[in-house]
Amino acid sequence: MSLKTKPEKKTAPKALIFNIQKFSLNDGPGIRTVVFFKGCPLRCKWCSNPESQSGRQEEMFDESTQKNITVGEYKTIPEVMKVILQDKDFYEESGGGVTFSGGEVLFQAPFAIELAKAIHAEGISVACETTGFARPKIFKAFMDQMDFMYYDCKQWDSQRHQLGTGGRNELILQNLATAVAAKKDMLVRIPVIPGFNYTLEDADHFGQLFTQMGIDKVELLPFHQFGLKKYQNLHREYALKDVKQLTADDLEDYKNIIASYGVGTTVNGW
Repeated sequence: MSLKTKPEKKTAPKALIFNIQKFSLNDGPGIRTVVFFKGCPLRCKWCSNPESQSGRQEEMFDESTQKNITVGEYKTIPEVMKVILQDKDFYEESGGGVTFSGGEVLFQAPFAIELAKAIHAEGISVACETTGFARPKIFKAFMDQMDFMYYDCKQWDSQRHQLGTGGRNELILQNLATAVAAKKDMLVRIPVIPGFNYTLEDADHFGQLFTQMGIDKVELLPFHQFGLKKYQNLHREYALKDVKQLTADDLEDYKNIIASYGVGTTVNGW
């Protein structure tokens, strides 16, 4: 007579989340809740959320308490949904919803896909901010759950992309082409960084690239120093600490060159 063993109890999937920001007005239409996923496969030298890069929990000095805090908390889908649903009325009134950010949300794509399905089941829209750096199959499954996408395109040249971010851009451009072909509602954004992609030659190459890909609108994000203090609190060296911030005026010629290719180009004012 064989002994029957009890089936193993499945544990609920979890993701490492480092912030859930309510009442956001700058991450998509209407009032939004932004879920920040921890972990990113890239290492952009100008990253304004350096605490988001590692896929593990880490210690960071908190100025408000003058103590070290643990960045990142493992959460289940019901735990995240509990926070999201607190503001459901505001989403409905304002045409808002939920935005996935990071880090890079695709770093934890399986969880993000299931979370998006749970959000949609409540009649709430889902947007994301992404670099598109993932295997095509994963990106496609994730993209299909997004109602709107902010898609960063940081460099037109793969070798230079690797020098500034630690990764090449072939996958990023391939997935961007997939999104364009699917007629995905999205806005392509270029973080414009001195010493990385801030020449008028770069602008010209971007104009050519977007024309070839069929992208008709793009937003420029001027380099800023909002993340400077975070590097200090993480006891990390910040490579761009002495680089001057850019303004919208600094990008006027850059914008006009891309626009000359028939691409609607705007500048985001920080």
